[in-house]
Amino acid sequence: MVATINRRIAANIEGDFVVFLIGARINKWWKFGKLYQVNTAMMRMLKELQADPDKGLLHVEAWPGRTVLLVQYWRSFDQLHAYARDQDAEHRPAWGEFNRKIGSSGDVGIWHETYLVRAHEYEAIYNNMPEFGLARAGGWVPATGRKSTAKGRLGKSDGADSPFEEEHYGK
Repeated sequence: MVATINRRIAANIEGDFVVFLIGARINKWWKFGKLYQVNTAMMRMLKELQADPDKGLLHVEAWPGRTVLLVQYWRSFDQLHAYARDQDAEHRPAWGEFNRKIGSSGDVGIWHETYLVRAHEYEAIYNNMPEFGLARAGGWVPATGRKSTAKGRLGKSDGADSPFEEEHYGK
């Protein structure tokens, strides 16, 4: 069992970063093998990225299902873009194989969304969770004082705007 942090914590990451959502969706259940090919290629890419932190991937969370979702945290858009275009990396051949074998057939959909996040323009809260998401990508701090409320974590209040007393949250 994964250890949880049984108190309120807030994500803490230095500088700008990128949140990259990427996924695939099986549109024709009898074409499941094609989704398997897409997922296998993604696993190869993630293994490659995790083996070389200098490429810029900070952390990834994944959810399987009919629509597979991966939330990736990157240090910069330039690093994400460089990886996507790198002739010697796993992404380029996987991209070409998808276009050759699936293309616009309608069998498997793929998608991504990219969000550029400026330093201090994010907020995240966790309780009774293992290190997860942005808190795992960058780090975490206790969600107390200014960090106890969403407005406080965004630097828009001193944290005194909580509808609950801090003691309400437990220790």
